[in-house]
Order: sequence, then structure tokens, then C-alpha cells
Amino acid sequence: MLENESFTEITTASKRQQMQGDCENCFGLCCVALPYAASTDFANDKDAGQPCTNLQTDFRCGVHTQLRQIGFRGCTVYDCFGAGQKVSQTTFGGQDWRKAPDTAKIMFEVFPLMRQLHELLWYLTEALTLPTTDEIHKELSDLLAETERLTDLDPHSLTTLDIAAHRAEVNVLLLQTSEHVREAALREHGAPKGRRKAYGRGADLIGANLKGADLRASNLRGAYLIAANLRGADLRKADLIGADLRDTDLRGADLSNSLFLTQFQVNAAKGDRHTMLPAYLTHPAHFSIE
Repeated sequence: MLENESFTEITTASKRQQMQGDCENCFGLCCVALPYAASTDFANDKDAGQPCTNLQTDFRCGVHTQLRQIGFRGCTVYDCFGAGQKVSQTTFGGQDWRKAPDTAKIMFEVFPLMRQLHELLWYLTEALTLPTTDEIHKELSDLLAETERLTDLDPHSLTTLDIAAHRAEVNVLLLQTSEHVREAALREHGAPKGRRKAYGRGADLIGANLKGADLRASNLRGAYLIAANLRGADLRKADLIGADLRDTDLRGADLSNSLFLTQFQVNAAKGDRHTMLPAYLTHPAHFSIE
């Protein structure tokens, strides 16, 4: 039996569940800790540490069902990867920053740091499910365990943690994972027919017309795909880690087994019921159903 077969579907599902936002067990941290500026995503400015005017005393959003209509699209896109409830219920033991205001400042500092760690957990968890990562399975498992350990640090230790260095270490293995998977996909299914442009990390594809493009196993890490037309495109086994999909047209596109795709990215895009996503992601409410 291959080693990563022991990383069962049940374990994976459980870990992914922990990395989904649970607003019922969070103290509205994303609505307070994070700043935003008046733009197409937000109707007004807000400083970090300043509660959103729509945040109610029970930490619920007073305009949740109208966010897009009243200019707060950014709120519908955001995903904390489960960092909110981790900070609220574990790091601070369920201590409400409103009832214990002396904890507010450090709690708001810890939250974005925890989000970064939880995002790394998301990617590492996915990497361990891929059969082509057997060669680096132990390294991935060790880094997953280390990242989980870091999420359990006390508040002060979290604020002094060199997360950039940890991200860089994780990224080395994620890049190896991507290369293994994409190379295996091309060997198995053959190179896409016809010539196609090779994209590198951070490719500028803003507004690009890639309708129906065969982008299987492409390297689109960190690509700027803002408002690009990817309608009907084939993105199977394409690496989309960090790709900016704001207003990207994904109607009819196949992302069913794209690499390192997150709900955060999907929420920022446009799509419809024909958009094919990995089973663990969901179609946002704003995706057209026609």
C-alpha cells in the first residue's frame, strides 16, 4: 500500500472541515481586525481594529443577505480558512474581545497570522491526497504537523513567528508537488493538441481572452486573471495557487481537479451551474444558475 493511501478520505474531509469558516464560533474577527478601503468591493473605508458598522452585538452581520447589492462584495468573497474560530475558541479560549477589551489588540494581530497558517494547512492537506507525491510524502506530512503545531502557539509566540520563512519552506514542497502532478498528467494524457503559450508564475493575463483554451496542467501560479475570459476552458491539473480570479469568467470551465484552488478564489470569480469545481468546493450563490 502506498504511504499516502493512509491519509484517508475521512481524515482529509475532517481537516478540510476545520479549515472552513464557522462564523457561529467566531467573534466577528474579519469584520473588525481587517482594514478595507472604499472601492468596487467595499462601500466605505475601515481601519484595522475598527468594527464594521454592520457588525451587530451578537457578532452577526446586519446586512448579510444584501452585501453585494449595497456595495460590500468583498465580504462575500473573503474566506478565513477557519482561522476565525481557531483564534476565538482555541488561542483565546472563547474569551470575547468585547467583554475582555484588553485582549482585543493582540487578538486582532493574531487573526491575520492564523489565517496564513490555515491557508498553508489547506494546501498541504491537498498535496497529501495526490498520488504522485509519494516521493515527498514524509516531508509534506512533517510540514503539515509543524504547521498545525504553530497554530497552537500562544498569542505572543504567534505575533513573533516568522511566517514568511515558514511559507517559503512550505512553498518549496508545494512547487515540487505541482511539478510532479502536472508532469504525470501530461505523460498520461499527452500534451494538449496544437501549440500553446507557456505561462510562468505571476503571468499578466488581465482581461485575456482564453475562451475554450486547453490549459491542462498549466503553471498559473500567481497569475493575474482578473476579468479574463476562461469560459469553457479546460483547467484540469492546472496549478492555480495564488491566482487572482477576480471577475474571471469561469462559465462552463472545467476546474474539477485543478491544483490548490480555494473557495476564496472561486467566490471572486463569475460562473454558472456548468462550472466544474472540485468536490470539496461549492458554487457561490452569485454564480448564475441559468
